[in-house]
Amino acid sequence: MDFFSLISGSDVRGTAIGDNAVLTESAGYRIGQSFATYLMRKGISQPRVNVGHDPRLSSPALEQAVADGLASAGAIVRTFGLCTTPAMYMSLLDEPSADASIMVTASHLPWERNGYKFFLPDGGITGKTLREILSIASEAGELVHAGGQITRDVYLPVYTEHLRSIFLNRLGKDNPKPFEGLHIIVDAGNGSGGFYADLLASLGANTEGSQFLEPDGHFPNHIPNPENEAAMESISHAVLDSHADLGVIFDTDCDRAAIVDNAGREINRNRLIALISAIILNERPGASIVTDSVTSSGLAAFIAARGGVHHRFKRGYRNVIDEARRLTAEGTIAPLAIETSGHAALEENYFLDDGMYLVTRLLCEAVTLGKRGQSLSSLIADLAEPAEGTELRFNITAADFKTTGQKAIDQVTAYAQTHESWHIAPNNYEGIRISFDLNGGTNNAWFLLRLSLHDPVLPLNIESDIPGGIIPVAQQLKDALDGVSDVDLTPLTALLAKP
Repeated sequence: MDFFSLISGSDVRGTAIGDNAVLTESAGYRIGQSFATYLMRKGISQPRVNVGHDPRLSSPALEQAVADGLASAGAIVRTFGLCTTPAMYMSLLDEPSADASIMVTASHLPWERNGYKFFLPDGGITGKTLREILSIASEAGELVHAGGQITRDVYLPVYTEHLRSIFLNRLGKDNPKPFEGLHIIVDAGNGSGGFYADLLASLGANTEGSQFLEPDGHFPNHIPNPENEAAMESISHAVLDSHADLGVIFDTDCDRAAIVDNAGREINRNRLIALISAIILNERPGASIVTDSVTSSGLAAFIAARGGVHHRFKRGYRNVIDEARRLTAEGTIAPLAIETSGHAALEENYFLDDGMYLVTRLLCEAVTLGKRGQSLSSLIADLAEPAEGTELRFNITAADFKTTGQKAIDQVTAYAQTHESWHIAPNNYEGIRISFDLNGGTNNAWFLLRLSLHDPVLPLNIESDIPGGIIPVAQQLKDALDGVSDVDLTPLTALLAKP
């Protein structure tokens, strides 16, 4: 089979159920063999690998398949069953230690999809490393050695105690019930994170009204995704109906999260970035906050007002994390890497994208603020938010979509360079970002046109700080794209045709 067709960034992903399944048990077995072989070629004579999975229907079988493949190639394997992605990385740091780990998950994707995420002691693997592994899988012949073994274990209880220790270390070990008096709703979306409600309850929180805590691979209630509108509406209603102080929602494998305040207001995307940035900048004055490319201009002003540096980088959580690591290695204080999708990685937590760690930090801050009569929402009360925004996606019809997409971006860039009213964003690492001065304002609208990381698509994000600002920006962009070939601009035409 074509193993490279399973690549999604630095992860393996594919349909795992039904007639069109490509991520089969035999594929998982071969990937396990290949990962063990990769580790051996890097000098680990008998790799020790931990494997866990999310609640998807195909996950137990895919866990067993990759474990069997690992063992057939000589690895010592521990399978953990139901787990979270951050826990699978943390398992590498505990005793008995391991050389690598694999999480069976496709994050927020539909239930029939699945995948593998790979970790080494220094964090998640890169796309380059994944290609090396899949190149081995594509080699002819068997990758079989002797001496491997598989043992069954559990790890979620260990990870739960790790989270408990974070709460108690930050809030004081003299008080084993630091959340007494707080009502917190947990929505696990029938993913792996339902145990978090029990943890909070054991620390004194009232978790009545929490929902969808039981793992269910069909995800029958809503997509477990903090960016999904229906999911956020569900947790918001649960908070309001229960008169709770806060709501917490996780994606399937708990590497992303968002919260809801007592008014049912969603704190995700730019609000979530602003919230954790405010906390971090209070602790690390002058720090650089690394985000992806589609963050709002209001967020940049928010970070600057607190003495921070907004380092807007590329889309893709691995890109953001790797950039924060690079800056840190060069001596820049860059303790936070965060995407608008909710992937957040803190230097203090090994730059691991861990939604539960992020929420744990936020809840600790909520307790501290509560003692002063403040709330988490008060930290972002001055965040300027856009009046309107939209995202359009232009399909690229040419076979060489990357070259065609780049030509379109280059055409817009050339247009911007000859139009004084188009302000090209400095230090832009992805596509072309232009700001505009509408109705006598300054930099109060912008667009970002970029090439998708994996798909033949040009995503376009437009935001305006004033009502009605999107249309004039879209019209100017349409003029700039005049004559572009092999790019379907129908969504832009449809936007401009709206009454």
